[in-house]
Amino acid sequence: MEKAYDLVVRGGQVVDGTGAAAFEADVAVKDGVIVAVGRVAGSGAEEIDARGQVVTPGFVDIHTHYDGQATWDQRMQPSSWHGVTTVVMGNCGVGFAPCRPADHDRLIQLMEGVEDIPFPVLSEGLPWNWESYPDYLDGLAQRRFDVDVCSQLPHAALRVFVMGERGVNREPATEADIHAMAAIAKRAMEAGAIGFGTSRTLNHRSSDGSPIATLTAGEDELTGIALGMAAANNGAGRGVLQVVSDFVDPEAEFDMLQRIVARSGRPLSFSLLQSPRDPEQWRYMLDRMSAAKAAGLQMRAQVATRPVGVLFGFELTANPFSTYPTFREIAKLPFAERIARLRDPAFRARLLADEPDSARAPGLSPARAWERIFPMGLESPDYEPTPETSVAALAAARGVDPREVALDHMLDGGAGGGRGMLYLPLLNYAGADLDHVLTMLQHDCVVPGLSDGGAHVGMICDGSFPTTNLVHWTRDRTRGPKRTLEQMVKAQCRDTAETVGLHDRGMIAPGYRADLNVIDYPRLKLKTPSVAYDLPAGGRRLVQRAQGYTATIVAGQVTYRDGEPTDALPGRLLRGAQPAPAAMAAE
Repeated sequence: MEKAYDLVVRGGQVVDGTGAAAFEADVAVKDGVIVAVGRVAGSGAEEIDARGQVVTPGFVDIHTHYDGQATWDQRMQPSSWHGVTTVVMGNCGVGFAPCRPADHDRLIQLMEGVEDIPFPVLSEGLPWNWESYPDYLDGLAQRRFDVDVCSQLPHAALRVFVMGERGVNREPATEADIHAMAAIAKRAMEAGAIGFGTSRTLNHRSSDGSPIATLTAGEDELTGIALGMAAANNGAGRGVLQVVSDFVDPEAEFDMLQRIVARSGRPLSFSLLQSPRDPEQWRYMLDRMSAAKAAGLQMRAQVATRPVGVLFGFELTANPFSTYPTFREIAKLPFAERIARLRDPAFRARLLADEPDSARAPGLSPARAWERIFPMGLESPDYEPTPETSVAALAAARGVDPREVALDHMLDGGAGGGRGMLYLPLLNYAGADLDHVLTMLQHDCVVPGLSDGGAHVGMICDGSFPTTNLVHWTRDRTRGPKRTLEQMVKAQCRDTAETVGLHDRGMIAPGYRADLNVIDYPRLKLKTPSVAYDLPAGGRRLVQRAQGYTATIVAGQVTYRDGEPTDALPGRLLRGAQPAPAAMAAE
C-alpha cells in the first residue's frame, strides 16, 4: 500500500525558524517539500522518531569557499557534518571562473594564498572544464551533493579575465573594462549566480605575497558591476553583493558601499569582526546599518560567532617554532621522524635555546603573546577561554618558559602522538570574551556567517560555526548571557537564507523546502579538530566533527544519520534567488 508521505518526523520539539517558541509536532514531507506540520495521521515511507529531540530547519551557511571542492567532491564536509544543508561560495572575491587557460595557475595561487588551500590540491583536483562563468555553473549543475550549492561571481577572477596583467597589478579599470565586467556580471546573474563577492583587505594575498587584485578597485568599477547585476532579468535585477574590507576609514568606506547599494538596488552584506586595532569600531558599523535600513537600503553584516583565530601544531601549516632555525633543520622530515627528533632531549634543549628569526613569532608580537594562546584539549574545545588557561598562565604556574608548555602540549596534548594543537584568537577577542558578539547578534541587520567552510585547511577550522551557535550560544556559555535556541535557529536558518534571497527554505512550514535537522540537543557537542589526508594529491586538511545530529535531511532525503553519511545525494546547484512558497508569498 502506498504511503501518504515520503517521510514523517514524529513527535519532535519543532523550532521552526520564525523565532516562535518550540512546539511538539510531526513534520510530513512529500516530493522534497514540507506538506504538513502538526498531528500527522498518515504514515511515511520512512519515519523518524524524534521524541525528546529538537527538529530545526537545515542550516544555511552563506560564507564558504567550496568553489574548488564542489568540482571534485560530492560531500561539502565539514559543513554538512554540522547540520548545514545549503552553502554559498564565491565569497571574498576568490574563485575559478571566469578564467582563461593561461590564468589557471594565477587563480590557484590566489586561492592558495587567501584561503590556504595548497597548490597541488587545486592543481590536481580542478577539472578546468570551463572558461566562462556560465560554463562553470553548467559543470556544477551536472554534479550531485549532500547539500544545495550556491555560487557567487568572484571579483578577482572577473578582473583578471577582463584586464589581464593590469588587473593583477591593481591598475584602475578603464571605462571599457568596467563595461566588460558589467556585461559579464549581468550574464552571470542570468545564468544563476546568487551574487558577487569582492575583497578590499590586505589580509588577502596570493601565495607570492602580492595583494588580491581587487584590493583597490574604484567605486566606479564596483558600481558598474553592481549596475550590471541590476540590469539582469530585463532590468528587474538579480544577485546580492558580498564585501570584506579593512574599513581603514570606516566612514568613507561605508559611504561608498551605501552609494553602490542605493544606485544599484542590490542587497549587500559585509564581514563584521572586532579588531584589536579598533575594538569599538563595530558599534559604529551597527549604527550605520540601522541608518541604512531606515533609509530603505538592505545592508547587513555577517558576524563570526566565536573568535577568528589560527591553530598551531606540528601537523599543521605553522607552529610556534616554525621560524626557529633549529626547527627548520627538521621541518621537511616525515611527520614521525620530526616528532621523534622533537622528543630527543638534546634537540629539545637546542630548540628551546634558539631564537626565532621573525618578529611575528609567538611570544614576540603583542598579537601573538603567550597570554593570547591556549592549549586545545581533547574533549569539547573552549572557544571563549579565560586568561588563566593561557599558555602564559600555565607556564607561570609551573615555573617554566611558555615555550616549554607549548612544546609539551603539541607533543603530548590533545590526541597525543605529536598532534596537540594550540589556539590563537586573532579577531573577535580583544577583550578576552564574546560579550560584543552577543550584542552584534542581537542587532536586526546582523546574521551569523564567516565560517569559511572548505578553506584554510591547514590553520583554521571554522566550518563548525553552526554547531557553536547552538552549543555555546544557547546552552553552554558560562561567561555571560546566552541566546534562546529559537533565536539562534532563526538566525542560522531563515535570516541567513533571506540575506541571499533564498526564500524557499529556512522555515518549517507547509510549502517550504524539506531541509531539516533532528538534533539530540543535550548530547550535541563539538569534537576537537583533527587532520585528514583526503584531498586530491593526498592533501591535508583540518576537519572538525560533532555528535548529536541524529539526522540531517536535504529535500526530504536523509543525508546523515548520527553524523555518518548515507548514500543519498539530493543536493543540487541552485541557480539564483528562490521565491517563497506560493501560499506564504500571498500572505
